[in-house]
Amino acid sequence: MAHSASFVFPSRPPQAQAGYVIAGSAEYPAMSGSNTICAATVLLETGMVPMAAPVTELVLQSPAGLIRLRCQCRDGKVTGVRFASRPAFAYHLGAAVEVGGLGTVPVDVARGGMACVIVGARALGFALTPDEGRDRCVQGQLIKQAAAGQLTAVHPQNPSFPGITMTEFTGPLRREDGVLASRNAVVVSPGRLDRPPCGTGTSARLAVMHRRGQVAAGETFVHEPVIGSRFLSRIDELTTVGPYPAVVPSVTGQARITELCQAGYDPADPFPAGYTLSDTWLSTL
Repeated sequence: MAHSASFVFPSRPPQAQAGYVIAGSAEYPAMSGSNTICAATVLLETGMVPMAAPVTELVLQSPAGLIRLRCQCRDGKVTGVRFASRPAFAYHLGAAVEVGGLGTVPVDVARGGMACVIVGARALGFALTPDEGRDRCVQGQLIKQAAAGQLTAVHPQNPSFPGITMTEFTGPLRREDGVLASRNAVVVSPGRLDRPPCGTGTSARLAVMHRRGQVAAGETFVHEPVIGSRFLSRIDELTTVGPYPAVVPSVTGQARITELCQAGYDPADPFPAGYTLSDTWLSTL
């Protein structure tokens, strides 16, 4: 199973209870919504940060900046985490990318913490069902590599942030009892499906939807991955990032601790930096 890791550190700003650095499969993202929810859950449920019921307010220091969280707590468990993310914005709307084996693919490119290329699933014949997982990973990597090579995605304030590093397949928008909702599938480099709806992908999609007039500030948007879980999201504020119109999104989800373990380093280990196999990662790292 592929994992991400969040390394927790003392925070430098006094208003934050902790700092954290995220290690993804192929990069250290400046911000990840799913990992933020997981980090807050572990900090509170293990007692590293005191828990208060029914709500614990947290501030965490991420590489992208301070992240404010509101955690619902009951009987020693975190039952929901809502975080206000960093501003999200669109670099490209309706751009054309030439993808080997697929032809010309219309895409959007947006940053919601990480920069992602967003493509309509139906245009490539995907129904966003579980049986398509491997094909989505293969095509998602092809699209990501093509977009990264053909489209610029440089953060105007932090040019050291990586460019396009993931692909988000999106389903059609729909209304359920008046609430806006959609399915998605995010392919994270070097070629795996994200389990949750992806906080970064949700934030990036909100930025694109708002630019297109598809979602209003304050309106709830429900995002679902292929496995049927969900994030609740909305646009809390409108702002700008450099020359780009931007939104300040908030995302709500829940994480659960599934493993407690110890990791160590043996200086006699012949593979102290770990290893990767191209047949499991779809590419050699």
